[in-house]
Amino acid sequence: MKQIILGTAGHIDHGKTSLIKALTGTNTDRLKEEQLRGITIELGFASMDLPGGQHLGIVDVPGHEKFVKTMVAGATGIDMVVMVIAADEGIMPQTREHMEICMLLQVQYGLVVLTKVDMVDEDWLELVMDDVRAFTQGTFLENAPILPVSSVTGQGIPELVQALETLSAAIPERSTTNLFRLPVDRVFTMKGFGTVITGTLISGVIHVGDPVMIYPVGVTSKVRGIQVHNASVDQAVSGMRTAINFQGLEKTSINRGDVLSSPNALTPSYMIDIVCQYLKSNKKPIKNRTQIRFHTGTSEVLGNLILLDSEELEAGGTTVAQLRLDAPVTLVKDDRFVIRSYSPVRTIGGGSVLNPVPQKHKRFKPEVVSGIQKLVDMPPEEVVVSHANESGYQGIRYSDLRIMTNTSDKKLDGFLTRLLSDKTLIMVDREQRIYIHHTCFEQLMEEAGTLLAAFHQSNPLKIGMSKEELKSRLPPHVSSRLFTLMIQQMAKNNQVVQEENTVRLSTHSVSLGQDQTDVREKILDTYKKDGLTPPYFKEFCKTRNLDDAKARAVLHVLVDEGLIVRIREDMYFHREAIDAIRKKLVDFLTAHGEISTPQFKDMTGASRKFVIPIIEYFDSRNVTIRVGDIRKLRNG
Repeated sequence: MKQIILGTAGHIDHGKTSLIKALTGTNTDRLKEEQLRGITIELGFASMDLPGGQHLGIVDVPGHEKFVKTMVAGATGIDMVVMVIAADEGIMPQTREHMEICMLLQVQYGLVVLTKVDMVDEDWLELVMDDVRAFTQGTFLENAPILPVSSVTGQGIPELVQALETLSAAIPERSTTNLFRLPVDRVFTMKGFGTVITGTLISGVIHVGDPVMIYPVGVTSKVRGIQVHNASVDQAVSGMRTAINFQGLEKTSINRGDVLSSPNALTPSYMIDIVCQYLKSNKKPIKNRTQIRFHTGTSEVLGNLILLDSEELEAGGTTVAQLRLDAPVTLVKDDRFVIRSYSPVRTIGGGSVLNPVPQKHKRFKPEVVSGIQKLVDMPPEEVVVSHANESGYQGIRYSDLRIMTNTSDKKLDGFLTRLLSDKTLIMVDREQRIYIHHTCFEQLMEEAGTLLAAFHQSNPLKIGMSKEELKSRLPPHVSSRLFTLMIQQMAKNNQVVQEENTVRLSTHSVSLGQDQTDVREKILDTYKKDGLTPPYFKEFCKTRNLDDAKARAVLHVLVDEGLIVRIREDMYFHREAIDAIRKKLVDFLTAHGEISTPQFKDMTGASRKFVIPIIEYFDSRNVTIRVGDIRKLRNG
């Protein structure tokens, strides 16, 4: 069966709470102050079963202008509105403001109830009904029934119940997403239950035992119990008025306005990209950076409205903009919101969320404005591509795509499978499911190629650039996983060659001049002849009257080529000498199991100044391992 939430709306003292009591028998004024003053301050809740079996959850909202923010909280998640207008007073200021709020939140179903008809005559009632018809023109209630009712005498109550039955049948099933979200509208403690929250479950499903996170603070807990309409249940689904209690959660850890969801499913943000409608009823334009009160779900947050393409927005105008808030919120694309002025407090506009986790935008950038505008009607798959492209080298996480598209996991997975298949997107991290747009990936490879070309030009005698140095010269958002993926793809494309810790363009090769070739031969001849007792390189250059810098450039080429081995600062050996002593060492350890430093010194025939660096070199290459004063084979 469908889950339907009915909400009341209307001016203070127009009989909303009395009407609900007449329908359900429940007095939704639960606070002593409310009952004494006869006005609703907090949200009230009730429920009823229609004759056809449809169950309605009912949210009674306050009508006093001081409590309009509570009305906004109550309107979150409702499926239909009963606009209550007292027949003896007619349309009043909060009637109009509540209507504006319902329009801004895009409530689509409802009807009008004229209460207190027992207090007026027929002629007056007809005049009020004419006013109501004019008032509802151009609204979602334009063709809705207008039902005269008396909560005192019961007049019109059966007709109202039948109208609710008819209206409920016309309301479609809620669209389902996997993302569980419940904006908290009440927090209290109960003996034997601990901390309890209530709210309207606006999407997804929650089960007893599920882990949950409270946003934006990030506190985690586990669901201990669930009640729907005062009955304990194992699960609650989208559209249900729900009460949940938790294991080991302090009341101070959660507040009205927080959102309950799955761990790490939502992303708190101080900025939101929006499409904003500025009401016609406003007397003057709204200026850029105006301080506003931002109402969404059950929360109220102060912030500033940033107009991206103008200095002010005229009354009745609509534009895309960015909100910069004083506290973080956790939203999803297409969430509705209401904006109220800072002082004096009144409803001035509202709209829907286009991007719940945007970057900070610069103003008067046509490409920024057009990019945000496209999100208004962009299909979800194109939204995925757009955000992936905008995210650049940083890439975009699956968890953010869920809230940026507001679509089911099944559909999102389908989009991503197609986009990966046609190589529009590239997966950078399988564990966290991070994606990068192919154009960004190609730009990164091009940037790396440019850096390598510049390096080769500046260092013609170096066989390649260290991977660490190359990564350090790329933008900071390039992760290690993305860097590795880029090098692998460039190697696959035959753009680069990677050798251990270095990488070079496949077109690069070291080309020595005649004088450098002569130096090369002198180095190789000397170090091959001297074996395990070579000169320090500085001495080598001095005895042969070689320019130290130029000779070292050639030496580095030989090291890169693997013909010369660097043991420590300024100490080099010919590869053949190192390979030969390595073989003797391994053979000795295989036969005897261990070797002491004096034994290794006898094996090399070299002095201690060479012996210690060589054996430590073999330690660093995982050939040997030191145990006290002896060495053993690392894999022995």
